[in-house]
Amino acid sequence: MSPTSLAQFFTCSINISELLNLPTKAAIKELSGKPALYCLIDTISQLNVYDESLAVEFEDNDSVRSLYAYRQLKSALSLSCGKFLNELSSFINIVCKEDAVQWSLLADRVILDNELDKQMRLIVAEGPLANKFKLLEEKYLSKDAHVVYPTSPYRISQGHIVSNEDYTVIDGVISSTISTSIRVQNNALGIADPLLRSIYAPHRRCIALVDSNVDLHYKVDIQKYFEHHNIKLHYKVHRAMEVDKHINNVEKILAELKALGASRDEPILIIGGGVLADIAGFATALYHRNTPYVMLNTSVVSGIDAGPSPRTCSDGYGYKNLFGAYHAPILSITDKTFFKTLHKGWIRHGVAEIIKMGGVKDIKLLDLLEQVGPALVDTAFGTINTKQGTEVDVICNNILGLALKSYVESEYDNLYETHQCRPHAFGHTWSPGFEIASGMLHGHAVSVGMGFNGYLSYQKGWIEKDEFLRLLDIITLFGLSIWHDILLDTEILWSAQLKMTEKRGGNLAAPVPKGSLGMCGYINNISREELKNSILEYKKFCNLYPRKGVGIEPLCSDVGLEDPSVVGVAS
Repeated sequence: MSPTSLAQFFTCSINISELLNLPTKAAIKELSGKPALYCLIDTISQLNVYDESLAVEFEDNDSVRSLYAYRQLKSALSLSCGKFLNELSSFINIVCKEDAVQWSLLADRVILDNELDKQMRLIVAEGPLANKFKLLEEKYLSKDAHVVYPTSPYRISQGHIVSNEDYTVIDGVISSTISTSIRVQNNALGIADPLLRSIYAPHRRCIALVDSNVDLHYKVDIQKYFEHHNIKLHYKVHRAMEVDKHINNVEKILAELKALGASRDEPILIIGGGVLADIAGFATALYHRNTPYVMLNTSVVSGIDAGPSPRTCSDGYGYKNLFGAYHAPILSITDKTFFKTLHKGWIRHGVAEIIKMGGVKDIKLLDLLEQVGPALVDTAFGTINTKQGTEVDVICNNILGLALKSYVESEYDNLYETHQCRPHAFGHTWSPGFEIASGMLHGHAVSVGMGFNGYLSYQKGWIEKDEFLRLLDIITLFGLSIWHDILLDTEILWSAQLKMTEKRGGNLAAPVPKGSLGMCGYINNISREELKNSILEYKKFCNLYPRKGVGIEPLCSDVGLEDPSVVGVAS
């Protein structure tokens, strides 16, 4: 039975309006005895809800929003009644929005009742279909334990082993599947927006880790949202500048989660930019070895790169991202309404992460960037002095969505970096080695890396000169850097190359445009002498640009942040 057919069968079989007219306890008792409920749970239990063909079916029906809920319903018996009804509401939305709203109202009533809001297995065990549900559970104990006793509804794992006859050699294969969702929407903290409420109302509380800059502007909005929805808020503020991306701050977050008794299936809410996404995401990866989290992105970098990324990390020993784990959020929300309070320099450096995807993944991004020009930065992606629906607003929305799509297409097909054909690492080969020492903002370090990598591609004959110059023109159009004198320090660059080669499993695998902009190839060998000579030749091109290739406000100290070249060395 297709998801649409299942949803139609369920809505036709159960009159939600009649249930809402009953007292809450009576409504849930009535629901527990409905054969349609058993059919729904039994049907979804049998399915591989992570199968690509199933996802395409939701896509073809323009119902991708409901796919996230459908996958969680595979663990229906372990969900609390309130959460089950919330996810059921989202699923029903594919066939009937009015019914979906009413199921959501029933969920709200259940969540307010401590006695009723217990696991669905306990709910159905008190109904007339108890024996059927018991047999279903017994069947899946051996067939698929994720149906019966999942750790959380957001991931599953599989594996198999073989051995020789005396069991002295055992060989195994392990795989895991992770469910995540990405949303581009505005005003996620608006009282009427149900997205965060639907996640945290069933838990009756929310542990929120908040960037200190976000706290200055949005504390009242955050608190009002959760107060309105009767969700207890544990509000923890963390400073999250580049110099704070240290393992010590990861430990502080771990201590907070322990003190609050965060459970293994309770999504932590992270509200902030790229640094907080990195260190708080890393902390949730370590806590209970895997704790889910929701990322509400408040900066350009987190919104299109660090937020949905599974690569969580912290710096250490003067080198970026030395410690880390692969841990994707269960939900990443990019809300550009937060951009309006950002320093212009922070917006500018975030644009670098968009240019990188256009340079080696999707040429349409470069076309859109050229079309909107500096207005992208000046209007903070259409959130300042821009009316909704105008050309600038629409183009900015398209840029965010397309950048996200390009990024996650590259990232999610290689979740654990099991290979190094990674287009989204464009500009990130040598820059991690000189970013801290130079004191540059991450985006400026990346744009310098992209410019130099573009030159290497041109030097090899992989792209034409006019395409290389177009790349430099686009980078400098937004006031980003293509040059910093630290490139003349061959020792730093060579050391960065050696470290990156080690990190990438013995291959340099430096992504560069190849064939044309918007396409990707990889440079795997470059000698120290070639590196030095290429830098000197590249500098000649940079000298032709304003400020000899140095961008506008390229340093962390230029935009009010501490200088990582000083603090990083000290730590």
